[in-house]
Amino acid sequence: MKSFYLTDKGILRDHNEDSLIIVENQEGNHLLAVADGMGGHNAGEVASSIAINYLGKRFQESFFKMTKTDAINWIKNSVNEINSLVINYAKEHPECNGMGSTIVLAIVSNDYILFGNVGDSSGFVMKEKKLHKVTYDHTLVNLLVSAGELTKEEARNHPRKNILMNALGITDPIKIDIFDCILDIDGILLCSDGLTTMLSDEQIEKCLLEEETSVEEKVIKLIKKANNRGGKDNISVAYLEINERCEL
Repeated sequence: MKSFYLTDKGILRDHNEDSLIIVENQEGNHLLAVADGMGGHNAGEVASSIAINYLGKRFQESFFKMTKTDAINWIKNSVNEINSLVINYAKEHPECNGMGSTIVLAIVSNDYILFGNVGDSSGFVMKEKKLHKVTYDHTLVNLLVSAGELTKEEARNHPRKNILMNALGITDPIKIDIFDCILDIDGILLCSDGLTTMLSDEQIEKCLLEEETSVEEKVIKLIKKANNRGGKDNISVAYLEINERCEL
């Protein structure tokens, strides 16, 4: 497996509130995670850092010999613990009141691949040269699309497309979506909405399919393309390329 991750503040923002990580533990399991913070006075940066630092440390220290059921519970417990940490930090630091963060993560083992998601950061898989979105955005417009009140095209340009219906730091306990993914895939992409609002799925897919291009070059090119199209938000990309397919 080859992996790379990178974050960029974009063109219009004066600082970066995203945090992300790719880490491998002693058993050879991989964790990918992207958090997109929100809140004034750099509070969003604090929230996303709390999420990523906690996840990375806990994965290295406790994620061993886990069945799929164990791993699902680990994800839920970890995210609820992060949520409590964010809420408590805001209570102790009034200047950070209202801070929060999205979180999207993927755990890759020889026996299963799991995704977890809160908010509108996205998780994708590459399979047979096609990019497939795994996660579901917790946004107002996505809710309206599901209800048949908006089309996907209308949602993409809707003035309220960034309104979140779920995020870390908002309610306690938190609800996280868990997705059980097939093993037979070629890659995993996690990103903040700074990428997906600037580039279509087809544009992302085209970049990831470029031959004789390293994982690092693909991630850097995605960020450059998002900035070339406006760079309206922080942009974070984590990509894991699976060279040998796992056996079911």
